[in-house]
Amino acid sequence: MRSDVPLLDKITWYIVRSKGKQVRPMLVLLSARLFGPINEASYTAAALVELLHTATLVHDDVVDNAYQRRGFFSINALWKNKIAVLVGDFLLSKGLLLSVQQQQFHLLEIVSRAVKEMAEGELLQMEKARRLDISEAVYYDIIRQKTASLIAAACSAGAASTISDARIVEHLRLFGEKMGMAFQIRDDLFDFGEDTEIGKPVGIDIKEKKLTLPLIYALRKADRPTRRYIAGILRNESERTEKVAEVIQLVRQSGGLTYAREAMCRFRDEALELLHHTPDNPARTALRDLLFFATERKR
Repeated sequence: MRSDVPLLDKITWYIVRSKGKQVRPMLVLLSARLFGPINEASYTAAALVELLHTATLVHDDVVDNAYQRRGFFSINALWKNKIAVLVGDFLLSKGLLLSVQQQQFHLLEIVSRAVKEMAEGELLQMEKARRLDISEAVYYDIIRQKTASLIAAACSAGAASTISDARIVEHLRLFGEKMGMAFQIRDDLFDFGEDTEIGKPVGIDIKEKKLTLPLIYALRKADRPTRRYIAGILRNESERTEKVAEVIQLVRQSGGLTYAREAMCRFRDEALELLHHTPDNPARTALRDLLFFATERKR
């Protein structure tokens, strides 16, 4: 991530210092270790995934006008949107160049496909948020593209770095996709104050008019006047804290949180079943632990 441009070097140093849990590169290396020793291709895949993930986060903060990331100021908060977009582009290009220089074109294809799906998922969510007409099926499409696709790519790229069997690589991709779906539902539950140690303010998804699974369930179960009342808040009063609190309470009373937790556990169980059909070694145990971390984390 080093650069000869002093400003860029300063910003990338800041990004490295404020790095997150780095779950995705861990998934790459553990998926690789399932089938053989970690090699140079495995490290390339891990770096590629983390670079592209970081690039998408920098761009997401611009899109969402977010000024904090992982307890630090976001890049756009400190250096404004124009610089943040260019920094995201720089990180994206570094990831692409890394894979090309290492001639790991199959890894580049796996991760590039995920980045394409992430962009499509984000745009689909924006389109549906305007009309407030997201069904449960569409919600699953959105989170599969927005979140699960990169986690799936991390697992399949890791496997592809140590084994050439396309069926096994696809098996790991499916495991990662199921894990990613559970991961995102857990993240959505945080928005309703399910835990006090969350990493984002309660109700932020509601303020951004994002229809997550607990809210979709509440709308489906509500009578027509209640649905219209909630829709009115989302359209016109989502910036008012007291109105957001009302929506959260209505979702809780509807059983939306319980419904979402059950869906999360179903995806986790499906991922566990897929993992069961891989070699029994310490890497598999660690992947299982990461899967449970994804659904039991406090932030």
